[in-house]
Amino acid sequence: MIQSSYDSVIVRRIGAILVPLVQLFALYVLFFGQYGPGGGFVAGVMIGTSLIMDLLVFGREGKAPTAAERALSGDGIGLVVFAFVGGLCLIGGGEFLNYSDMPVPGIDGASRRYVGILLTQVGVAVDVAVAAVSIVFSLSRDDSLGVPHE
Repeated sequence: MIQSSYDSVIVRRIGAILVPLVQLFALYVLFFGQYGPGGGFVAGVMIGTSLIMDLLVFGREGKAPTAAERALSGDGIGLVVFAFVGGLCLIGGGEFLNYSDMPVPGIDGASRRYVGILLTQVGVAVDVAVAAVSIVFSLSRDDSLGVPHE
C-alpha cells in the first residue's frame, strides 16, 4: 500500500531536489540519445522512476491527483505519436517510419530524419513512463484511483 507521505524531513527535502533533477536528466537523455547512449526507452524509465519516487516520498496527499496519477491519463499517447509519425511518412509517399519521406516543408532530409527520430523517441518515452507507473499502481493494494485510501 502506498502511504500518505513520508515522515522524515530529510527524505522529503532530498526527494524535492532529486525528482526534478532526474526528470531534467531524462529530458537530456531523450533529446541527445541519438548521439550517445540513451533514447526514448531509457528516458521513459527515468521519468517513470522519478514519478514513482515522487509518489513514494510525498504520497497521495489531498484530493488533487498526483503527477503519477495524471501520467496514467496519458496512456496510449505515445502510441498515437508513433503511429502519427509513421503515417506522415506514408503520406509523403515513402515507407512507414522512413523519415526522409516526411512531408515537412522547408527542411532538408537530415533535419526531417532528426525530427522524425525525436518524435518517435518521445512516443516511446511516454509509453514506457506510463507503463512503469501503471505497474506500480497495479501492484499496490489501493490501485483504484478514484477511491480514497485508508
